[in-house]
Amino acid sequence: MLIIGIAGGTGCGKTTVVNKILNELPEGEVGVISQDSYYKDTSHLSYDERVNINFDHPRSIDFDLLAEHLETLKQKKSIKQPVYSFVKHNRTGDTILTLPRKVMIVEGILILTNPKLRDKFDIKIFVHADSDERLIRRLKRDIAERGRDLDEVLTRYQNTLKPMHDQFIEPMKEYADIIIPNNKHNTVAIDIVKTIIAEKL
Repeated sequence: MLIIGIAGGTGCGKTTVVNKILNELPEGEVGVISQDSYYKDTSHLSYDERVNINFDHPRSIDFDLLAEHLETLKQKKSIKQPVYSFVKHNRTGDTILTLPRKVMIVEGILILTNPKLRDKFDIKIFVHADSDERLIRRLKRDIAERGRDLDEVLTRYQNTLKPMHDQFIEPMKEYADIIIPNNKHNTVAIDIVKTIIAEKL
């Protein structure tokens, strides 16, 4: 099994890169795991307490469960991936049955911050985008998909997202095998990744 980690700041376009890779490869041979499914269970907290959690800090992710799930998949066994609700700031209790594939892509802003998890990736990719561009994308997404308002997103960006990005995410570039600039000129980098995957398949 080839395991690929795709990291980068919020709104950098990781999902776009993942989809570009998936679109070129045989269906059913590539699986995707999102770091967002592995936010720690916060059922013991009230909604007001959950709202105040810093979800952009590595502490918010259950890396042990994610690493354990990757090991299980490597052993050709299926896993039950948790489902997370951004509206309730908690796991829903539902799971997604995820089957082992020849190639597993793990994507998320913090996945390269954890040494144990990082060591499981055969290829580490960092998607880079301009900070203004990322803020605009984050605004659009959080308002449209996650029920947030403009002030809430901007406050969170200034107080949490930006400092956490500078402290934890940006420095992870040094661990990346490939850095993909997320603009219309990134086709060469994506073609390289697709070639590596195709060889593996």
